[in-house]
Amino acid sequence: MARAFLIVMDSVGAGGAPDAGSFFNGSLPDTGANTLAHIAQACAAGRADVGRGGPLRMPNLDGLGLSAAVTLASGADMPGLGAVPLGLWGAATEQSKGKDTPSGHWELAGVPVPWEWHYFPNTQPAFPQDLMDEVARLCGAEGTLGNCHASGVPIIEAHCAEHMRTGWPICYTSADSVFQIACHEETFGLERLLRLCQDIAPRLHAMKVGRVIARPFTGQPGNFRRTTNRHDYAIDPPASTLCDWVQAAGGKVHAVGKIGDIFSMRGISDVKKGADIDLFEHLMDYAGQSEDSSLTFANFVEFDSLFGHPRDVAGYARALEWFDAQVGRFLARLRPGDLAMFTADHGNDPTWPGTDHTRERVPVLGWGLGEKAVGLVAFVDVAATIAEHLGVPPQGPGRSFL
Repeated sequence: MARAFLIVMDSVGAGGAPDAGSFFNGSLPDTGANTLAHIAQACAAGRADVGRGGPLRMPNLDGLGLSAAVTLASGADMPGLGAVPLGLWGAATEQSKGKDTPSGHWELAGVPVPWEWHYFPNTQPAFPQDLMDEVARLCGAEGTLGNCHASGVPIIEAHCAEHMRTGWPICYTSADSVFQIACHEETFGLERLLRLCQDIAPRLHAMKVGRVIARPFTGQPGNFRRTTNRHDYAIDPPASTLCDWVQAAGGKVHAVGKIGDIFSMRGISDVKKGADIDLFEHLMDYAGQSEDSSLTFANFVEFDSLFGHPRDVAGYARALEWFDAQVGRFLARLRPGDLAMFTADHGNDPTWPGTDHTRERVPVLGWGLGEKAVGLVAFVDVAATIAEHLGVPPQGPGRSFL
């Protein structure tokens, strides 16, 4: 019996999006952004030799067709890579008008986003006062901090001491459709933070804000760290997704990482969370133990959160090489009849100006079907393909490339 594994390498884009000029980092359009190619080029030129050295090394994914997929997507070369593909390979183009986590994941699961997301203006303040008043009321605080566009580490650095003294939550956003609240796990309380985010989420969702994100941290001013207890409260998908299709057909859907949050637990049987190093061990466990007819849906977020947004090219390259080494272990544990697909939800080129995601095509790589060039496909085709592999009737607009 068949099993399927859909593994999202968060932000590992391949360039070439035909509408990249309509998406921006600040005032700069994303035209020409290419996460994978620019990292490979930086490595080959010796500009990513912190904690690693030399050309980018990803033999396992390249053996499936990674460099061929990047060239197909954007015409770019991947110095140091270039294996003859032995797996399923192609590149996917997104339809939804967003370069964010829910848009990418929902569309990979068969459901394009039918609405325009709400984005907060890059002004200070960024949020309406009545929203800030409601946040303060819900958690029993006398006020809030932040109220602007920011990256998570700098804004916590700026407000950590005042937050710990007053108990006022730190609220911020980004170029994505998100409302983020950072609070100290001990002085404010983790459960209190999660309850606050859960309580304010319906108001934000009614505005078509995609996610309310709890961003807990610990430590002291000048020496704090964000923890792995992050939780996303996402708006519900607008239609049934691949997860629902599999469950309705009697299959289990195992979520690894933030998949349960992204899909509001719809169609999800169980969830494993943690740092990426822990998530890969959970993925290995599912490779060894998951049931026939099951889908294991995984997201590895640290490419994006730790290296893409901070524009850390060497760190991103180290993460890619670490992940590729783990892929070899994972593929060795799969069974005959399994299908494993590796893809991404958007780009986040660490060589690009700004700190936001970049609009890109994404690679689509598969193990279990032999060598198969599928060409340029749509995000929704990934869901249709996995559904066909599992013998599940697809309900979305995608077309299987099996």
